[in-house]
Amino acid sequence: MPQSPNPSFESGSAPQALWEGHPKGSAAYGKVLAGLAFAGVATFAQLYSTQAVLPLMSRELGVTAAEAALTISLATVGLALTVIPWSFLADRIGRVRAMTWGICAATALGLLVPLATSFPLLLGLRMLEGMALGGIPAIAIAYLNEEINKAHAAMAAGSYVAGTTLGGLAGRLVAGPVGELWGWRAAALAVSALATVAAVLFLVLVPKARGFRAVPAKGLRGAARTLGGHVRNPRLLALYVQAFLLMGGFVAVYNYLGFRLSGEPFSLPATVISLIFLAYLSGTVTSRWAGGLTLRFGRRSVLLAGIVLMAAGMALTLTQVLVLILAGLLIFTGGFFAAHSIGAGWTGAIAVTGRAQAASLYNLAYYLGSSIIGWAGGLVYQSLGWTALAVTVIVLGCTTAVITAVVHPAAAGGTGRRPHHRERGRQAAGQENPAAGG
Repeated sequence: MPQSPNPSFESGSAPQALWEGHPKGSAAYGKVLAGLAFAGVATFAQLYSTQAVLPLMSRELGVTAAEAALTISLATVGLALTVIPWSFLADRIGRVRAMTWGICAATALGLLVPLATSFPLLLGLRMLEGMALGGIPAIAIAYLNEEINKAHAAMAAGSYVAGTTLGGLAGRLVAGPVGELWGWRAAALAVSALATVAAVLFLVLVPKARGFRAVPAKGLRGAARTLGGHVRNPRLLALYVQAFLLMGGFVAVYNYLGFRLSGEPFSLPATVISLIFLAYLSGTVTSRWAGGLTLRFGRRSVLLAGIVLMAAGMALTLTQVLVLILAGLLIFTGGFFAAHSIGAGWTGAIAVTGRAQAASLYNLAYYLGSSIIGWAGGLVYQSLGWTALAVTVIVLGCTTAVITAVVHPAAAGGTGRRPHHRERGRQAAGQENPAAGG
């Protein structure tokens, strides 16, 4: 794929000489971060709003665990299907306008979910909701990199990722207690109300774009050429496989651990089970640590270390001791977000042109893994139990580690030296990815 004569100039962004971005500490900088943080809350609170009440939905609707999990899988399928089209649309109409369309449509659909009169209608609404939400993770980081001074882009992206993580956590913590008291419909309504408030705050706070420049539509052939060039790059393809396998295993664990803890010998209530999502806070910490550790140890080493932590955490969940299971979940979650934050940021460092589309392909793989493996894990759990599911997730992690070690030689992953200032700028532009909300 031919390289752009000016690698710093991407489709939809202004040249550095014309616009250097809002500096850290300015009012606009704070508004960008706050606005995108609320966008992250609105997006990920809705996307995984049913996860904390899957056992309740299974009982109330008379469906199996795997069928209940379709309310998660179809939402993430919808997001995966639209994340690339949204990225191209945003190149034409602007980042803020595209995010506004997506977040408003998703919020309206979310408010309709509790009114679903049948399970198929519920699934259809959830898929449409996910399709609307595809307009946020596909665009948010591109907007941030265009509006924030490059010296602070990595820090700003980390703050956005923290917002997405906390958004997913807030939705689950709200849904659990409300669902136990009044049922899954009330839980879905409560999360939708939370997302509505966050969406309004996003619309009020997010500043008008100054770094965006519309570009002509590439057409199907041009888009296919851009995407095909990324898929044919072995290093990018390895990262997409990593996103698919690790995210799939991660969602499977969170989808079905609640079923295990609600049964014998634990018999925990839904409110208590919803607290397991506090383990996401470990991911908020490790995703930030991982970015800093790459300067010493390189991306490859940190990514592999994250996968090792995932496997170790999963091994602890094989016990029958609740404290060890929860400790294992904490380690597993921290390892996942460390590995994911490195993989997501690496796409921006590898792709010379079409970085927004490279990141969108990562999102596509990420959410397809969530949809397919996250659902299929239920079949394993229903047929063979938790031990089989945990071992499956460990195998997925080991497979990812082997692929990473082979495709990304140690020299390619970084040697631990401090990068040249231009390289640091490129890394900052692609350091994080909004998919981290999980």
